[in-house]
Amino acid sequence: MQISVHINEADLGESLRSYLERRLRFALARFRDRVGLITVRLSAEGRGRARCRVIAEMLPFGRIIAEETRPDLFAAVDCATAMLSRRFGRQLDRERDSRLGRESVRLAA
Repeated sequence: MQISVHINEADLGESLRSYLERRLRFALARFRDRVGLITVRLSAEGRGRARCRVIAEMLPFGRIIAEETRPDLFAAVDCATAMLSRRFGRQLDRERDSRLGRESVRLAA
């Protein structure tokens, strides 16, 4: 798992960078064989808002994107990494179901 962090217009220390890496490793630990490059963009927006955008490569299926805007940058990181973990799990479930030949409930009607 390679992590690339880009910080735009935010005065952030090394503690936030290590916090972000720790959260990503925790959220994606069970998918470690499927995770490629992870790109994170952190930015401070107007009116005290912070944005965290995470783009992760899911091998061999493509990219998964999670984006969150919160008043606190640490909260934005927490929400975005949790969302990314849920999306990874959902995508793997879809791929497993398609390999097993299961049909969607919507298609069965």
